[in-house]
Amino acid sequence: MTRRLAPLLALSLAGCGLHPLYGGGASGAVATTLRSVEVGPIEGQVGWLVRNNLVDRLSESGNAAPQYRLDVKLDDNITGFGIRGDRAVTRERRTLRARYQLVNLSTSNVVLDATAGSDAGIDVVNSEYATVAAEQTAAERLADVVADQIVARLGIYAARTAPRP
Repeated sequence: MTRRLAPLLALSLAGCGLHPLYGGGASGAVATTLRSVEVGPIEGQVGWLVRNNLVDRLSESGNAAPQYRLDVKLDDNITGFGIRGDRAVTRERRTLRARYQLVNLSTSNVVLDATAGSDAGIDVVNSEYATVAAEQTAAERLADVVADQIVARLGIYAARTAPRP
């Protein structure tokens, strides 16, 4: 039954105006716009992780004349909860929130102002080293997730502002 419905679903979606975000591949409007974004410095160790992820995803290397600058401010918090009877924390939550602005360099106007964020749970164990390692691993995962969210939103912006053929 599912195999019979798949062609019908594909045909019905074709008429609704949906199109691939990265249509046109590397020479498409979205990919071209994403390559024209330079990422400003981001404070802190987690900021370094987020910036590196953004640069990797935006293919910033080799850009001669960027058209946009991405400014990112992070809020990184670790909160303890799951407190035992002896008042020891057994669980932590690491929360990473990013406020980012896309600035058009020719006009200095902010063309996109948005937020991204995620959180991760961390088990607090008897080994302090293991807990610190878990906090660092959580930071790396969160930096990856937040960078993905930012790039996805930049892609949507680029698709909406790209000239239609």
